[in-house]
Amino acid sequence: MRKCLPLFLLAFLALGSTCFAEDMKVGFVYVSPVGDAGYSYAHDQGRLAVEAMDGVTTSFVESVAEGQDSERVIMNMARKGYDVIFATSYGYMDPMLKVAKDFPKVKFLHCSGYKNAENMANYFGRIYQARYLTGMVAGAMTKSNVLGYVAAFPIPEVIRGINAFTLGAQAVNPDVQVRVVWTKTWYDPATEKEAGKSLLDVGCDVIAQHQDSPGPQEAAQERGVYSVGYNTDMSAFAPKSHLTAAIWNWGPFYTEMVQQIKDGTWKSDFYWHGLDKGIVDIAPFGEMVPADVQKTVLDKKAEIASGAYQVFTGPIKDQAGVEKVAAGTVMADGDLLGFNWFVQGVVGTLE
Repeated sequence: MRKCLPLFLLAFLALGSTCFAEDMKVGFVYVSPVGDAGYSYAHDQGRLAVEAMDGVTTSFVESVAEGQDSERVIMNMARKGYDVIFATSYGYMDPMLKVAKDFPKVKFLHCSGYKNAENMANYFGRIYQARYLTGMVAGAMTKSNVLGYVAAFPIPEVIRGINAFTLGAQAVNPDVQVRVVWTKTWYDPATEKEAGKSLLDVGCDVIAQHQDSPGPQEAAQERGVYSVGYNTDMSAFAPKSHLTAAIWNWGPFYTEMVQQIKDGTWKSDFYWHGLDKGIVDIAPFGEMVPADVQKTVLDKKAEIASGAYQVFTGPIKDQAGVEKVAAGTVMADGDLLGFNWFVQGVVGTLE
C-alpha cells in the first residue's frame, strides 16, 4: 500500500508534491512489436530512460490492436494500480479517454491525439520538421525527380509529414513530385514492402515511408535505389540504400513527464516539442550523401531548431494549384493538427 510521509514532515514539502513510498508504476501500450527498430522500439527506448529513474518501475504491452483491445489493456493497467499510463498510437485515444474517466487518480498520456481530460494529456513531436529535412536529402539525390512515399493512414499526422517532406524536396529541387501509396497498416512488413515495389514500378528512385517496418527500404535496396527511413535509424536493414531518416527520441519527454507527476506539478496539456527539445531529429547520413548536401540540410536544421525558419510558411498551394497559405504567413498549430489536404507536388488521394 502506498504511504506518505508523517504529517509533521509535510510542512517541509511543497503543497503540490506527491508521495510515493513504493515505486511509481508506469505502463506503456504499443501498437506493434518492440523489435529492434521502428516506432514502438523508439517509444520503448524512452521507457528504458524512465525505468532508470529512481523510484520508478515500468512495463509494457506490445502489438495491441487499436479499439476494444487497447481499452482492455489500458483498463487492466489502471486496475492493477499503475500510476501513469502512456498509450502510443492514434487509435488508442477514445479507449484511453473512456478509461481515464473511471480512474481519476491515474495519469494518462496519449500520443498523437487531440482529446484530453483533467487526468489525460496529449503529446506528440514535431516530426514534420525532421520530415522536411529528409525531403531535402531526397530531393537532392533523385535523378528521376519522382519520389515515393509509403504511408499508413490518411490522418493529419501522416498527411502533415508527407507535405513537409514534399516541401523540403521542393526547396532544393522545384521539379520533384511525391507519389503516395496508402497501406492502411501501421506495421505489416510484407504489405509495406510490396507498396514500396509498386512505387518503384512507376519510376520512383527514392522511397520514403510512414510505416513501422524497414520493408519499403529493403525494396529500394533490392532495386538499387535510395530510401529514407522513419522512427529510428534503420540503416542496418538497407545500408546501400539508406540516405537518412526522421527519428524520435522520447527519453527526455517521458522522464520529464514522470518527474513532474512524482513532484505533483504535472498538469494535463497538449505537448508538442520539436528539434529544439531534441524530441525529433534526423539519423546520420548515408555515405552516399555528398558533403555539400549534408551541410545544406544541417544548416536548415539549425534554422528550424532556433525558430528562424518555419516549415509551413507561405506561399503554399494545394494539389490543384490553389493558394492555401499566403506568402509570409505561417500555418497555425491548429491548422497543422487538422491537416486534410496535400500540397502541390503530391500525387495521390486522401482515401
